[in-house]
Amino acid sequence: MKHLVLGVVASAVMATASFAEEMKMAVTTSFHNSGLAEILLPEIKKDLDLDVQLLVVGTGQAIRLGEAGDVDAILVHSKKAEERFLAGGNGTHRREIMYNDFVFIGPNADGAGIADAETAVDALQKVAGAEALFVSRGDDSGTHKKELSLWAAAGLDAGSFGDWYRAVGAGMGSALNTAAGMNAYIMADRASWLNFGNKGDLALLFSGDPVLFNQYAYLPVNPEKHTHAKNDLAMKLEGWLVSDKAKALINDYKINGETLFVFNAKQ
Repeated sequence: MKHLVLGVVASAVMATASFAEEMKMAVTTSFHNSGLAEILLPEIKKDLDLDVQLLVVGTGQAIRLGEAGDVDAILVHSKKAEERFLAGGNGTHRREIMYNDFVFIGPNADGAGIADAETAVDALQKVAGAEALFVSRGDDSGTHKKELSLWAAAGLDAGSFGDWYRAVGAGMGSALNTAAGMNAYIMADRASWLNFGNKGDLALLFSGDPVLFNQYAYLPVNPEKHTHAKNDLAMKLEGWLVSDKAKALINDYKINGETLFVFNAKQ
């Protein structure tokens, strides 16, 4: 009986030892909707024996989760918000990982004529001038923050718009679904658009303005502020995210032959 008990205990210890380490990372809906996580997470598990649990939210909420110490790291895309996060002592540092760009999507008929716009600001002025249906995420995400900054640059206040402007308070996938259902204009990140299956009569109408550059950065939560934060695992993950293997996986991830992200982490 004694040997049986010892055998059961030994088996339990071995089973426990085989469990992968776990950490939590808040990521944006645009990153998740791109499908890249499904490529990276299995390789992270295989290489690091690390299970990364994703909390999929907008950038604003991801930053709040980091400030509360509810995650071990965040992967977001709003530099000003990230800098405020660091200035508040909530993160240890900011590491740029990859980028893509924002694009303007709209009905194939393009009643507002944004395909002929010279700049992103010009495109939004055309939408506002025509009072064409426009779907905004309205969720304090990185995409939403960028959209609002572009309206401001166009000399327009989104808060004063009429019924043609629909703030839905939703993630990128849901907002795109709404735009498809309404045949409306919307600003999205290129990766989410390429991976979006319910395009309906929508098309990519405007892109290429340098102001639409969209940088993603990784920020570990500060363990001096939140002692339970798993900084050792966050740093292990960062090392993998800036590795040659991650570079190849990110740069090689394509949909219909189009690249979704470009790796630009400095070694």
